[in-house]
Amino acid sequence: MGEYKRRGRGEGSIYLLPNGAWRGTVEIGWANGRRQRKTVTRATRTEVSKELRRLVDAAAEGQIPVGRAPTFGEWLETYLREVAALRVRPSTLARYRQEVRLYIKPGLGRHRLDVLRPAHISSFYREQGQRLSAGSVRRLHALIRRSLTIAVRWGLITSNPALLVEPPALGHHEIEPFSLEEARRFLNALRGHRLEARWVIALALGLRQGEVLGLRWTDVDLDAGVLRVNRALQKQSGGALTLVEPKTARSRRAVPLPQSVVDALKARRSEQDAERHKAGALWHDAYGLVFTTAVGTPVHPRNDHRSFRLITDRAGLRRVRVHDLRHTTATLLLAQGVPARVVMEILGHSQISVTLNTYSHVASDLARAATVSIEEALWNNS
Repeated sequence: MGEYKRRGRGEGSIYLLPNGAWRGTVEIGWANGRRQRKTVTRATRTEVSKELRRLVDAAAEGQIPVGRAPTFGEWLETYLREVAALRVRPSTLARYRQEVRLYIKPGLGRHRLDVLRPAHISSFYREQGQRLSAGSVRRLHALIRRSLTIAVRWGLITSNPALLVEPPALGHHEIEPFSLEEARRFLNALRGHRLEARWVIALALGLRQGEVLGLRWTDVDLDAGVLRVNRALQKQSGGALTLVEPKTARSRRAVPLPQSVVDALKARRSEQDAERHKAGALWHDAYGLVFTTAVGTPVHPRNDHRSFRLITDRAGLRRVRVHDLRHTTATLLLAQGVPARVVMEILGHSQISVTLNTYSHVASDLARAATVSIEEALWNNS
């Protein structure tokens, strides 16, 4: 047994537990007529004493609320309402709410915020890993970590326990883009398709699905041969389609247009003018979109997927995802010797490491070609 006292700031006790660990309790003030205490457990008496002194100092400086801390579940509701709702897309917020409701609150929500420990979070990840993929658990980890970071910033807790927990590692996912021969077969299958330009842009420029479907005529300068990504079409939680900000700051970009893409867009504009004239009073285009239905409304992503599947099946191509067209663009660009930095700018990646890590299989081929080039430059120049 040992006593800990500190005049003027707080007083408490430190004692040895049967399992050999040390536990200490310290008073940090009064709330609602009751003493408020903090308890910590560490491996050594010195560590307990140091933490108790830190808690007393933090409480004196107003960094620790004296009243009862909320549960993690209560804090998550506050975080979603007052922080996340102001920072993320509506669809992302809807996903956060679903993850909190289905997974995080049932697993961790009962713990008071100030007693939530890394062991609780680590155990939660192990349990979730039995029914969710590693990627899904990592998304939960990201949400937990962000919410606790804000809790620290607001002075509700002094440290973020999620920073001490490693989420499960992601397994390697091999991307499956079209080969050059498959990409050419895909282009051939597009001829005469009503939205041919939509798929030409996806294959030649690597735009994401939402970026293509959210493209407006005001974003396209056919004379200068430049396309600007300023918005993306996204389905909201209620099912409505709306334009939102691009995925990241880097996603907002200007992309030069190959002549074949310019020609496809000119054909699309003429076809849309004819559709507008035919639809008459039924035409409804609130955004001035490049790609619309026959009456001017946005193309639903679900119907876009269905259209892609019909095209690839008609061409006798293997089934890949719509997003794999973006991977095809990057792979073909890198294989043509385009620098990774340029590919990064075209695709709108946030960091060049994303480009290099995602397409490492192409980078290895380029590295082999580079060794042949240096061989020829240094030794075969006679």
